[in-house]
Amino acid sequence: MVGKTDFPILPKIINGGIAGIIGVTCVFPIDLVKTRLQNQQVGPQGQKMYSSMLDCFRKTYVREGFIGMYRGSAVNILLITPEKAIKLAANDFFRHRLSTGSGKLSLQREMIAGGSAGFCQIIVTTPMELLKIQLQDAGRVAARGTGGGGTVAATSATSIALQLLRTRGISGLYKGTAATMLRDVNFSMVYFPLFAHLNALGPRRKDGSGEAVFWTSFLAGCVAGSTAALTVNPFDVVKTRLQVLQKASGEMTYSGIPDAFVKIMKNEGPAAFFKGAGCRMIERREVPIWENNGWLKKLSH
Repeated sequence: MVGKTDFPILPKIINGGIAGIIGVTCVFPIDLVKTRLQNQQVGPQGQKMYSSMLDCFRKTYVREGFIGMYRGSAVNILLITPEKAIKLAANDFFRHRLSTGSGKLSLQREMIAGGSAGFCQIIVTTPMELLKIQLQDAGRVAARGTGGGGTVAATSATSIALQLLRTRGISGLYKGTAATMLRDVNFSMVYFPLFAHLNALGPRRKDGSGEAVFWTSFLAGCVAGSTAALTVNPFDVVKTRLQVLQKASGEMTYSGIPDAFVKIMKNEGPAAFFKGAGCRMIERREVPIWENNGWLKKLSH
């Protein structure tokens, strides 16, 4: 049996990095649509720029092209490697340290391990999400009549980061940290224990490794990812609204998490907290497929 001092951290980091890059490449357009749907506020006459996920896809593609669907992906691809590496490695590390002599974990300890992993990742997630969201939402803001008279202004994550550092210091890059923590800690508390339990239900590989066959991990990742994503979507909506630096004309601003919850509920109703939920469930269902793919684990050993 592997001792608690023999935890193999490097393979977890490599696996997490590869998984993150593949996942972002596959699902980034869905994430962009999610961001725009979450930031969309209803106009005075009840009008909406996007009526649905598919409508947002269509309008974004027609107006901004294929490249526009990947606006903000560079910073995501650059920082997703350390983010995923931290999350996956931290979860495995905390599970390893919290396990009993028999290697088993209670549900409470599984949730602590998952929540701790989610907390560890926010040091990278918060600035990554903040920079990504500005680029993702630029097309929507421009179409609303700000940000260059309807034209998406040419900018980059680097220029936004430098501007924030000059004007607000390092704290400028961590706007929305508390909301990010609410989302990621709770997501990981749901996702990791649920995945572990579902993954344990299926058949094992015949190579003696004790690992689940691919389709078991695939289904477990789909169910756990979608369930966790739906559960924390209200936190994700609030986080996205708080992190946007440039609002479209007439859009509401928020002073903090409580203010955002109150104003969204009052002006848009409870359904607003589930804007973009479909996109997020698809996105979070897809990524675990790569995170738990057996051949990635073999490559990293």
